[in-house]
Amino acid sequence: MRRLGSLLLDLAYPPVCLTCDAPTATPDTLCPNCFAALRPITAPLCPRLGLPFAVSLGSEALSAEGLADPPPFGRARAAVIYGEVARTVVSRLKYGDRPELARFCARLMAGAGHELWAGAPLLVPVPLHPSRQRERRYNQSAELARALGRSTGLRVDSDLVRRTRKTRQQVGLSGDGRQRNVAGAFAAHPDILLRAQGKRVVLVDDVYTTGATVKAVTRTLLKAGVEAVDVVTFARVVIGADLPI
Repeated sequence: MRRLGSLLLDLAYPPVCLTCDAPTATPDTLCPNCFAALRPITAPLCPRLGLPFAVSLGSEALSAEGLADPPPFGRARAAVIYGEVARTVVSRLKYGDRPELARFCARLMAGAGHELWAGAPLLVPVPLHPSRQRERRYNQSAELARALGRSTGLRVDSDLVRRTRKTRQQVGLSGDGRQRNVAGAFAAHPDILLRAQGKRVVLVDDVYTTGATVKAVTRTLLKAGVEAVDVVTFARVVIGADLPI
């Protein structure tokens, strides 16, 4: 009956591409042209920040950014470079009232973060301030975390950390401005150690730009007693992404 219902729904509302609305064979996916425009991030890459390298520098070689400003988290991984198609998907997920796009993003994130799933870590979405979540109706990072949890079988805790201060939108701020904007904006759950049960945490977010937000959340978790934190996002801003990888 479920399959029949899905077939009838597809007849009434044929599935279309998540970005350009071209017809597709299945729902929650991209057409071949849009999918080909995505820039997946694959090895070789910086083992700490997940930045792609033009050539392999060895499994332990860190990027210049990773050496100059070591992050508080252990590893960051992203599925795709933040380009035109990725930007459209994220924008529609984040501002366009399209939470179902999280299913597509999570499928790619599950593969990109495969190194992070060992030991069954706890998935924790980067929180929105309650007032902003009411405006958007949902937290896109929580939608990603739940979809990723279903894909990987990992547990999700959306309440392990909360945003206590309504910060400015990060868009348009400099790197230093982003750090100042989110400094002290998060607080851990009072029962964090009981809820985390000694597990490593994997923070889930939509885009990694400068990392200011996930770094601030990581510091909050570590200060509260979480032993290790990693990060996974759908997209990542890569300087010079127009160059071949």
